[in-house]
Amino acid sequence: MTQPTTKIPISSIILDEDIYPRKGIDPRRVGIFAENIRDGFQFEPIEVEPDPGKPGRYRLLDGAHRWSAYKSTGVAEVEAVIKDLDGTDPLLYAAKKAIGPKQLTEDEARDTARRAYTRNSSLSSADIGKAIGRARRTVDSYIADLKAATQMGMDIKIFRMNRLGIPQDRIAKRLGQAREVIRDHLAKMAVLPNPPNTDLSKGFTVSQVAEKHNWTEPMVWSLALEDKEDLERFKELGWGLRTWDQWEWNDCDKRFGDDWPGRIPAQLIAHILFYFSKQNDLVLDPMAGGGVTPDTCLALSRRCWAFDMTDRPKTRPEIEPHTWTPAPDQHLSWPVSSKEKADLIIFDPPYFDKKAADYDRKSISGLPKKEYLEFLEAFFALLKLNAKKTTRLAFINADWRDFQSKPAAEESGKGAILIDDYLRILNKTDWQHTHIIQAPMSAQRFSAVVVAAMQKKRILGVTSRYVIVLKQIG
Repeated sequence: MTQPTTKIPISSIILDEDIYPRKGIDPRRVGIFAENIRDGFQFEPIEVEPDPGKPGRYRLLDGAHRWSAYKSTGVAEVEAVIKDLDGTDPLLYAAKKAIGPKQLTEDEARDTARRAYTRNSSLSSADIGKAIGRARRTVDSYIADLKAATQMGMDIKIFRMNRLGIPQDRIAKRLGQAREVIRDHLAKMAVLPNPPNTDLSKGFTVSQVAEKHNWTEPMVWSLALEDKEDLERFKELGWGLRTWDQWEWNDCDKRFGDDWPGRIPAQLIAHILFYFSKQNDLVLDPMAGGGVTPDTCLALSRRCWAFDMTDRPKTRPEIEPHTWTPAPDQHLSWPVSSKEKADLIIFDPPYFDKKAADYDRKSISGLPKKEYLEFLEAFFALLKLNAKKTTRLAFINADWRDFQSKPAAEESGKGAILIDDYLRILNKTDWQHTHIIQAPMSAQRFSAVVVAAMQKKRILGVTSRYVIVLKQIG
């Protein structure tokens, strides 16, 4: 049945990567479509849905390559089917449409399955499989760890939060329980690890024990590495210890943290912990994202208080909800009232502009440059007010240059944010750097087509990232 179409401005349509199942747009395919358009070929209408957060705008559901080709040829309006999904997950709908012309790659299918399940844990593996063109058993393998985390029982949640040093009153508030209930559960904590420990002593691997007992791997690692020194823990985890000021890995350790925009390697967090903290120290992660820091703290026996604007009580009870960005005419607020202050703060904020479309709309990543830097300045001042004199701050960020489609020699640098900008505002807020460590983006990948295009146009990209370690001035 032919669906009714409407002509809408091409400028009103956005590609929301949150509901886009592919890793990117194929420029070669766009080029072919653009030639077809110039030759007068009529394509099927694209499909969109009204953007729930932006009146008058539409999110693409089907036709990303056609949309890109229309834009490249200067088309002002396109025929579109405006869909009302009526509760259907837009990511899975888009995935089902995408596998018509070309199957999703293994990475795309896995990523889509995990994103869909993370958004809605009530989805069955069969439902997800139908949308992405994979068998139920395959989807089960994609989301096994997410299912385990979702089904985490009350005792395990309390065990995890207690092991990270979160006070009882905050555990009770986080889990919606009376403090007396939490106290009763805490009485079981001494015997709760016995079954996993028994299996570890029999020679079962950490991943086997985690799957059997429905624990996350970082929690089992915290048991397996009990009473070991940091160097022994690095060896057991298979992490080589970098002894110089350049820390680089081929990829993120997928045992630690969730799939997340701008995910950083657990190895990077582990090195910060090794050099700038001791076991049982309190670590603060104010923008915890996918949970790499608390997971790594579990493995290296550090306490950790973690906060994030995205609330996931089922899968990440240890990450307490807090939005740092203030309303107009309001100041930033500290999330907890506590006499204890962190020994180490690990601050890995969403980077300016980079992956802004992947983050929550309230994320600082999408702020204009001036506001982004103003936020950081206010934030660094707030950290100082709530830190000890001996607290170290590890700030992780990257240079940002507007190098897209622009030869390196033609970049003006006007809109750039470089390490110099961060150092300036850190110094202004009485933080003095002691170390600047190079830590290139391990998960950054470029296709041969993209590299060739950049080389042809003399474009110089960015994979730099720095860990700036600071102490308070005075």
